[in-house]
Amino acid sequence: MLLFFSVFTLLSCGQKGKTEKEIEAVEVDLKVIRFDKKFAEATPESLPRLKKEFPYLFPRQYNDEVWEEKLSDTIQQEINEEVNKAFPDFLEETNNLQSFFQHVKYYFPEISIPVVITITSEVDYKNKVVVSKDKLFIALDTYLGEEHHFYTGLQAYLRKNFREEQIIPDIALEYAEKLVPRPKSRTYLAHMIYYGKLLYLKDVLIPFVDDAEKIGYTEEELEWAKTNEEQIWRYFVEKEYVFDTDSELYTRFLYPAPFSKFYLELDHDSPDRLGQYIGWQMVRNYMEKNEVSVQKLLETDAETIFNKANYKPQK
Repeated sequence: MLLFFSVFTLLSCGQKGKTEKEIEAVEVDLKVIRFDKKFAEATPESLPRLKKEFPYLFPRQYNDEVWEEKLSDTIQQEINEEVNKAFPDFLEETNNLQSFFQHVKYYFPEISIPVVITITSEVDYKNKVVVSKDKLFIALDTYLGEEHHFYTGLQAYLRKNFREEQIIPDIALEYAEKLVPRPKSRTYLAHMIYYGKLLYLKDVLIPFVDDAEKIGYTEEELEWAKTNEEQIWRYFVEKEYVFDTDSELYTRFLYPAPFSKFYLELDHDSPDRLGQYIGWQMVRNYMEKNEVSVQKLLETDAETIFNKANYKPQK
């Protein structure tokens, strides 16, 4: 049995290696525009040219005086300086974007490659990344580091992912959310599997990113989830939450928060979104044990995945 497992593992690794080589050969014409730098360097005289080049970034309801005032605004100038300090160039991110879009085109060839445009957004952390049909906007002032003074007053669980390492995972999530159908069932299982699919797409589209960054955990939080995976799952089963339709379970275990809510003493030690983590492991189990394409996975309902995953957390 051990020999079979070893051979299977080697074959799987070989297939992954072959796939990655094929992905590396995918041609992607990626264009990245540093609009944040262009605006920072603009003057009242050059503003009309900038507006003509990027009309979609200058809403018509605002006249030129608004943008001229913004150019000289001290807060905007500080944002420009801090962004330029953190991102003097965008080379590493561009390389990662190139790899990301190669993976996207390999698995989803119908998706067109957008123009990538870096901007500042007055720290609009609810819209760090925005994807449209042909454009991808990245607000660089939301990735300056969790201890940056711009984020003073925001809760730690939000700030911890305001780092440049989260740019690619955030972009991957935006695309995953467009690809994964929302669950039709209200069961906790259906929603766990939904988030599991989102995270599995990150496995597929950004395999060069480690698991902690994919889910937005610290290394310590990921280790806590791994160490306690069996107990977490047992808790869900014993409380009969798996097929429960109480939406409170979403806020307790699926949505961003300071921690997960078991209503136990250990709560403050736990990371948030542990239901997402369990859903991720279920989907991984399902894909390891069944010959299913990524596209087929996205169409498969939660109960089928649950039944065929034969999920058994590691002790």
